[in-house]
Amino acid sequence: MGTRMPERDAGTIVRAGARGLVAAMAMTGVRTVTAAVGPHEQTPPEAIVEKHLPFLRKLPERHREALTELFHWTYGTAGGAVYGLLPRRVRGNPVSGPVYGLAIWLGFEVGIAPALGVRHVHEHGFAWRTVVALDHLLYGVVVGGRLAPEPSSRRLRRR
Repeated sequence: MGTRMPERDAGTIVRAGARGLVAAMAMTGVRTVTAAVGPHEQTPPEAIVEKHLPFLRKLPERHREALTELFHWTYGTAGGAVYGLLPRRVRGNPVSGPVYGLAIWLGFEVGIAPALGVRHVHEHGFAWRTVVALDHLLYGVVVGGRLAPEPSSRRLRRR
């Protein structure tokens, strides 16, 4: 028995954006744990900030790290809002969120990273890419709303 997805409206888009923010924050938590148990690898947001915002190097490391996370969370929020723009029939499919999360990762790998000149992402091994893929599956599950489903249309009308 699936959750009925509401039509695409401002509330749907805002909720999907909020889920994108929470998902990006969850990814940060996963990355923190995996970095603590394995060798430190520069994340894509860190590589982008280092390459394209060199003036941030003058900031104390903790401020630079905080700004990098804020950029990542902003990107995650925007990605969630874009998911909210998808047609209801797409968002209603239980695999749409995880597929969307993987599509964002692959889009970065084959499109955004090369366009920004972030070559190091292609130098990582299988284990690192697997963790990043799982990270983006988590993002997709959260953005897809399966952990916190959209309110039903009947409940929305009663308000």
